[in-house]
Amino acid sequence: MDPKQHQPQLTDFFQSRRQFLNRFGTGFGALSLASILGERLLTGEAAASTNLSPLAARESHFLGKAKRVIHIFAQGGPSHLDTWDPKPSLAKYAGKEVKEIGGVPLPAQSNFTPMGQSGIPVSDLFPNIGESIDEIAVINSMYTDIPSHEFATVMMNTGSGRLVKPSMGSWVLYGLGSENQNLPGFVALGGGLGGSQNWRSAFLPGAFQGTLVRNVNTSVDKIIENIKNSTPLPQQREQLDLFKKLNELHNENLKREAELEARIQSFELAFQMQTEATEAFDTSKEPETVKELYGDSVQGRQMMVARRLLERGVRFVQTWHNGWDHHTGVKAALQRKAGECDQPIGALLKDLKQRGMLDDTLVIWTGEFGRTPRHDRNGRGEPGRDHHNRGFSAWIAGGGVKGGQKYGATDEFGYQAVDNKVHVHDLHATILHLLGFDHEKLTYRYNGRDFRLTDVYGNLVNGLLA
Repeated sequence: MDPKQHQPQLTDFFQSRRQFLNRFGTGFGALSLASILGERLLTGEAAASTNLSPLAARESHFLGKAKRVIHIFAQGGPSHLDTWDPKPSLAKYAGKEVKEIGGVPLPAQSNFTPMGQSGIPVSDLFPNIGESIDEIAVINSMYTDIPSHEFATVMMNTGSGRLVKPSMGSWVLYGLGSENQNLPGFVALGGGLGGSQNWRSAFLPGAFQGTLVRNVNTSVDKIIENIKNSTPLPQQREQLDLFKKLNELHNENLKREAELEARIQSFELAFQMQTEATEAFDTSKEPETVKELYGDSVQGRQMMVARRLLERGVRFVQTWHNGWDHHTGVKAALQRKAGECDQPIGALLKDLKQRGMLDDTLVIWTGEFGRTPRHDRNGRGEPGRDHHNRGFSAWIAGGGVKGGQKYGATDEFGYQAVDNKVHVHDLHATILHLLGFDHEKLTYRYNGRDFRLTDVYGNLVNGLLA
């Protein structure tokens, strides 16, 4: 072998134009691939410890006062007229036909008493929540598009009643990330009508979809039994890394299939949850005084678990309280449903405040719509109310909210929102603002269009801000 043949030659330092462009382009292709794969180039704890993790905590557009959210969803359409929006005219015109409401008024099925320094009228259905009324902004001018349970439920949770869109919790997680990589950033407790449409990530990456926990009224082992594994953690880590590589090869051929992406993320999350989730859901560790505060009930444990999750860095928790669809027997039904949730929600507000968490935790209570001021379908039997979308109530409290106020109003019969009307899109815009986001700028590009929670609508409700 002649050593001279292996020495650099002058021609080695020159390239044709085609060779130059080929190598130059390949380099930029590698950079593009790195930006696309991001956290996929890392595995295990390495991904979670870098800003490339999809759930890593991120800064908002500006400094928001709220850092986390609990959405208490009273599914079925609670009657605003019997809970948060008293209307004396309903009793005044009882038994008479009132054309403005299309029937015979049904008077309020509860009594209202001023509470707190603000003197806001609170229904006798909610004495415990009323003790925190000075922290609460009651919105009596909500309205939505269609009084159908399926449509309005998904509308309240995703901003769209027709198309499959990311849920509010998914948008919040997408914007802020999570403060705990070992727990889901978005948890739905209970679930209800519409199913996964209400907590799914849709076209957002699968990492941002909600994790459903149907029943917290059971042992911790049963709650998290599907993530347990007898294989030692180091071997699990090796298995997951191998699965991830195989799935990535499959993803390349399918051009990133959304369902496969979600499944990859769920395997990873299950691995991370095996130790911390057990502790988070174990309410037996709470002091007896705290357990008594929340009450020994399904809703009590649900609210206690929600607080424990928020306390451990979960960004968005949604609790479902179903059964508010009262076409008949509205008085007894409301007493039963309010009796299930008044003590737990009141306890949550007090507990958050005592722990110093209410200042940066946004608490939301709403259904999907309200109920009619008239008898259901003009019935004269056991009193009830029909679906109603033109005016209803919701309330918010905590981080950045101006509490102790009633915002907006319906007409004298509670039929139509007339003063400072708040559409669902406006509520969503305000929630995002409290978290530090301009709702018009928190977007995700999909199918050639920039999508957002509020679609092309939504106005910030400044009157709700502290």
